[in-house]
Amino acid sequence: MDTIELNDKQKKSRRGRNIALGVVLAALVVIFYVVTIIKIGNIG
Repeated sequence: MDTIELNDKQKKSRRGRNIALGVVLAALVVIFYVVTIIKIGNIG
């Protein structure tokens, strides 16, 4: 029973970490996209 609880906790923590990483990566993509649009707009 203890090992099952540990596995559940590990799965939950891993899922939380994956969600956090996904949010960070998405934010970086949006930031780079916005910066690129601004640079292109300034050049034109």
